[in-house]
Amino acid sequence: MAKTKTIFICNECGKEHFKWAGRCSDCGEWNTLEEVVESSNSGSFGFGRQARSGGTLLAGTNLPQKINEIQADAYQRIKLPLAEFSRVLGGGVVPGSLVLVGGDPGIGKSTLLQQVAGLLAESLGPVLYLSGEESVYQIKMRAERLGVAHNDLYLLSETNLDIAIEHVRTLQPKALIIDSIQTVYLQDLSSSAGSVSQVRECAARLMQLAKSENLPIFLVGHVTKEGHIAGPRVLEHIVDTVLYLEGDRFHTYRLLRAQKNRFGSTNEVGVFEMKAEGMVEVSNPSEAFLAEHQAGATGSAVAVTLEGTRPLLLEMQGLVSQSAFSQPRRTANGIDLSRLHLLLAVLSKRVGLALHNQDVFVNVVGGIHINEPAADLAVAAAIASSFREKAIQRSTALIGEIGLGGELRSVSQLDKRLNEAAKLGFTRCILPKHGKPSQPNGLELVPVGTVVEALHLAMRGG
Repeated sequence: MAKTKTIFICNECGKEHFKWAGRCSDCGEWNTLEEVVESSNSGSFGFGRQARSGGTLLAGTNLPQKINEIQADAYQRIKLPLAEFSRVLGGGVVPGSLVLVGGDPGIGKSTLLQQVAGLLAESLGPVLYLSGEESVYQIKMRAERLGVAHNDLYLLSETNLDIAIEHVRTLQPKALIIDSIQTVYLQDLSSSAGSVSQVRECAARLMQLAKSENLPIFLVGHVTKEGHIAGPRVLEHIVDTVLYLEGDRFHTYRLLRAQKNRFGSTNEVGVFEMKAEGMVEVSNPSEAFLAEHQAGATGSAVAVTLEGTRPLLLEMQGLVSQSAFSQPRRTANGIDLSRLHLLLAVLSKRVGLALHNQDVFVNVVGGIHINEPAADLAVAAAIASSFREKAIQRSTALIGEIGLGGELRSVSQLDKRLNEAAKLGFTRCILPKHGKPSQPNGLELVPVGTVVEALHLAMRGG
């Protein structure tokens, strides 16, 4: 009989404790310890158990090799017709990689991965789509709607991971999709599916499968109400790539963003539009986001942001109105609320706008969330435009980070931003005076040093 012991694992950092405590001693989070019963015959992260059950990872293939003698021909990236997805992965799917895709419920994770499964089946051969949440008939209905019901796409409704791995070894697919990691379980663990130990061990077993079989595996991960992937944080450390599908459920646009990528940049984003036929690539996101930008409207400004290597033009909307309460409201949709408070403080102290008794609302059109400080000037201009009831010219774009002293700071990759603005028909751009483009682009460039000067020029003649 195998001996068992009880430990407590932190949901946030994966730290193991021998007794329960209200606060994790490693990460400092409260009420995150979960009781786990472990068996003495289980190996760390599942590797020892797999090796004893006939696996080949530790049986002779883990030998030191000279780096120049290693053949990497089998690890060439697999490019998909879905260019936005390949872009976020760093240029294509890497064989033997383990990719985790997270996002809010109903955002389109299963739809996107089923499209990827169909494309891989069409170009490579057999692909196995494993679902622990839906029946094969439900998956087939969605596949027919998406137009990806390829003959080499195999469906399996199963939650026992041991059985699923046996099917993988028998079928020998070219790719594996699991929807979701929180629904599958291993029999030799006493905890239920979705628990800390099950998620950790299942992910480790799948990582071993991916590396030993040179098989790309995609996992769907549920998201908590705080916006983090459910389960232990060690799950994100095990996988090679972590992708988040972002967007507002009431908008059609979705952003696929890489939070971790061992095979490419973590700054790349892919833009999709959710339609009845599935996730459709948006070839020119800036044009789509500015389609409803109205000329002559107050409280509207266009920012030139950069997501990875892709410049995006986004409309920033601001609304300022007299507050009926002693504590005015501050609402930010698409930007960080603390960043909005900083900009309001600068506008009050350095520009002289009396915003202490005004409700301020800021919105990024399209349901997109941005974190880049280069959008500061456009946000400040939208707020000032609404407060002063002066419109900003529709052909004017704004670039710049605002400092606490009211100065305008330079931003990176200015040439890319200006070229994108010129391509979309903008004729004038207000930018920091310290940032000088290296090539002409047909725009009237207005370099300024302070936010006061920038706002004056932006609303002049608007």
